[in-house]
Amino acid sequence: MATVAGKTPPPVQLPETSLWANRKCLIICSVVAIANMQYGLDSACLASLQAMPGFLIVFGHPDAKAAGGYAIDPTFQQLIGSFLTLGAFLSSIFAGAFAHFFGRKPALWVACLLTAVGAAIQIGTDSQAAVIVGRLVLGIGNGFLVTFSNIYSAEASPAHLRAVMVALFSEWVNIGSITGAAVTNATSKVLDKSSYQIPLGIQFIVPALLAIGLFFVPESPRYLINRGKLEEGRRALATLRGDSLTPAEFELEYVEMVMGIEQEKKLLKSVRPLDMFKGTDLRRTLLCYGVIATQTASGSWFLISYTTYFMVVSGLPIDQAFKYSIMKTCFGFVGVNVGIYLMRYVLGRRQMMMTGALFQGLFLLGMAITASTVPGTVIARNSVIAFVSLYMFAYNAFVGVASYPVATELVSTRLRSWTVGSSISLGYFLAWLTGFCSPYFINPDKLNWGAKYGYIWAASNIACGVFFFFFLPELKGRTLEEIDELFERRIGAWKFKGTKTNIMDEALKEVREQGPALHGEKSSVGMVENVERSDKDEN
Repeated sequence: MATVAGKTPPPVQLPETSLWANRKCLIICSVVAIANMQYGLDSACLASLQAMPGFLIVFGHPDAKAAGGYAIDPTFQQLIGSFLTLGAFLSSIFAGAFAHFFGRKPALWVACLLTAVGAAIQIGTDSQAAVIVGRLVLGIGNGFLVTFSNIYSAEASPAHLRAVMVALFSEWVNIGSITGAAVTNATSKVLDKSSYQIPLGIQFIVPALLAIGLFFVPESPRYLINRGKLEEGRRALATLRGDSLTPAEFELEYVEMVMGIEQEKKLLKSVRPLDMFKGTDLRRTLLCYGVIATQTASGSWFLISYTTYFMVVSGLPIDQAFKYSIMKTCFGFVGVNVGIYLMRYVLGRRQMMMTGALFQGLFLLGMAITASTVPGTVIARNSVIAFVSLYMFAYNAFVGVASYPVATELVSTRLRSWTVGSSISLGYFLAWLTGFCSPYFINPDKLNWGAKYGYIWAASNIACGVFFFFFLPELKGRTLEEIDELFERRIGAWKFKGTKTNIMDEALKEVREQGPALHGEKSSVGMVENVERSDKDEN
């Protein structure tokens, strides 16, 4: 490229177009992100069913000391709380192999079928064993839903809007949580099977909507290009971008995508699971695992799985516990939208994660200290309500909204389905461990820690903050191909933000030299020269 005043101009970059200009891609990613509503629906239902009289009459046992006269066996409680995460753990392990051979869309269709079957099993039985099996099947489907909806959004969205579009995960999770909490609150006083069958029945909504919507969604362009289907990948990219780019800008993005993937293949010709732990991919894998693990380490799974029951054992009447659970999910929904704005316009990825760890730890510590200093009082009870709500706002505004965008963009296209799938399986294993162990800490007939359980999670959040500060690089505004280049060059975490990349300039050179030969487009050279002149004018 020519110089200006003796200086080399900055690398060429595609324009940061608005959400409205990318509305077609936003709509497509929103359709795929509906998959995550299932996670919110199930979490809200599970958290409430354990305190619901109608559910306890069928699956619990009489207990004069318990609120409502019925109690739930801790072992059964652990199993229904943990088997969904166990199923998701199992499916996420095999997600990489499935996606490598069949693609993102077929995986989501399979997930729709499994989640519908899992819900049907739970609705049609009064056997504890069958409920556990239903939870496992639902979990297997849920693992695919979460894994591939986030991978798809990361691969389909433009670099400057990737965080927003992957963050649709949190948007739909919270919509599901509010819907599930509202339905369980409405049926909480019903004393027959319909009290829990109705909340379980709404879990057919997501599989039905998603299965239909996928017919109108193109396959991931990066997946298609990685599989050597260049023309199909180009058409998929054209569908996603719509009118958001000029022909020259579209050509640049497409060539950059192809070149980045081809360079990866030249460096490592194989695509095997163990490649995640070799060379520069080892660092990327460990970072991805660490980011996903912090979702559980933040304490979110404890509150997601046991909020209503936790409030009951902390002294709240059952009807108030259900209502405050709805309030908590609404705080989370507000937090998601605040977080999307902050991540898009104010803070970088690294700042988002560190800020979240700080506030989450403080809120859980405040809850625990109050429970220790004034136990059994109205103040202690109210502090549980306040700090849980503030925590859910903070989690969804920072770590919750940023973790999946960061995790999916940290890893290479060649290994994304393997790495993200296995990291999510690790996350689900940790969530299962949390769900399995938490009843021992909070149940009155066990350790009876109640809100003092927050001490453990406050310390865990401090550890998360240390990890983000020292090891997490800043990825905001980078294309996935630029991120690949930075990791291949072994750039340190603190230097990512200021380091310039070369992949876009190489793509520009490639199109200018071979433009007429690319797909028979005779005007490619002229179009790209216009982009180059425009870039020089701006700088």
